[in-house]
Amino acid sequence: MKIDELLEELKKDPRNKEYTKNGYSPILQVDASAKILIIGQAPGSHVERSGIPFDDQSGIRLRKWMGVDDKEFYSKDIAILPMDFYYPGKAKTGDLPPRKFIAQEYHEKFLKLMPNIELTLLVGKYSIDYYLGKEKKKNLTETVENYQEYLPKVFSNCSSKSTQLSMAW
Repeated sequence: MKIDELLEELKKDPRNKEYTKNGYSPILQVDASAKILIIGQAPGSHVERSGIPFDDQSGIRLRKWMGVDDKEFYSKDIAILPMDFYYPGKAKTGDLPPRKFIAQEYHEKFLKLMPNIELTLLVGKYSIDYYLGKEKKKNLTETVENYQEYLPKVFSNCSSKSTQLSMAW
C-alpha cells in the first residue's frame, strides 16, 4: 500500500464520514523519506480550519524548541502523525480526547510506509500513554526528566496546555 492509498482509506472510513462530508481532510504530514516523526495530540479547532498540522501556538513553541523554521518543519524530513487526524470536538472543559481507533488502526500502517524514521518525538499525554505504556513514569514530569531511557528511538517532549513542564518547549 502507498501513502496516497492509505489516506484515501482513511477518508472513506465510515467513522470519518462527517469530517469528509464537511470538507475536512485528515491532518497529518507523512513522507517515505522522513527521518523525524512527531506524534502529537489531536488537532485543535484552529488547525482543523487551516488543515496544517501544528499551525497554532503549540506549533510555534514546538518549532522554536526544535530549532527549526517553518520551511524545515513542513519538509519531507519531518513527519507528523497526530493521535487523531481530525479535531475530535469540544468537551465541557477543553477538547475531547483523540479517538482511539486512529492510533490503533492507522498509525502502524503509516509507520510501515516511513522506513527511514530515526527519531520519534512524543508530544503530549495521549501519545506518551499510547507509545510508552507501562514504560512511562508515574507522571508527565518524571517521564520527560527520564527521556534518556527512551533514546535513541524515542524522546518524549510533553507539554499539555494545562501542564507546564520545565523540560518542555
